[in-house]
Amino acid sequence: MKRLSVLPTILVLAAVATMIGLGIWQLGRMDEKAALIAQYEAALAETETVRWPSPAQYEESLFRLTRIDCETVRGIDSIGGKSANGRSGWVHVARCEHSGQGVADVTIGWSRAPEVPDWQGGLVTGRLAPYGDNVRLIASEPQAGLEPLAAPDPADLPNNHLAYAGQWFFFALTALVIYGFALRSRLRERK
Repeated sequence: MKRLSVLPTILVLAAVATMIGLGIWQLGRMDEKAALIAQYEAALAETETVRWPSPAQYEESLFRLTRIDCETVRGIDSIGGKSANGRSGWVHVARCEHSGQGVADVTIGWSRAPEVPDWQGGLVTGRLAPYGDNVRLIASEPQAGLEPLAAPDPADLPNNHLAYAGQWFFFALTALVIYGFALRSRLRERK
């Protein structure tokens, strides 16, 4: 009987140590994310225009001012979003071919209706913002008769690593409590 309890004890302690390690790692990630958000907030104050970034430069270029010449509009999607004054509605994202540098997503403006605006492209200046695994340009000036968009805000980026750390520590504690109850139950059976 004693031999059987050694393996489960080792497994539970290893799992608890792993969960505690993951919680500590999440606390480190929290500090890294806070520093990244501070870097992005500083980028909002910069007025120098940067070139459209390559995919490898997306993270370091977020929230910087950039400009592209949308030579060909491949299509425009309407997705839910906010206007500059906080109203809910539709933001219109154009898929643009630009200056032989590939394709870029350009959010050209906001409207109350999802109807796709007629926009043939042109020079657009704005800030780079996250867009899934990609980036998009949020136009500083609305295009195609649309209304202004809500400006990208680094504070909208989630920094929920403290909550994740708390979950891992809670899981570790729960595993110990459950294993404690199992051991107590086993000891009662022996008596």
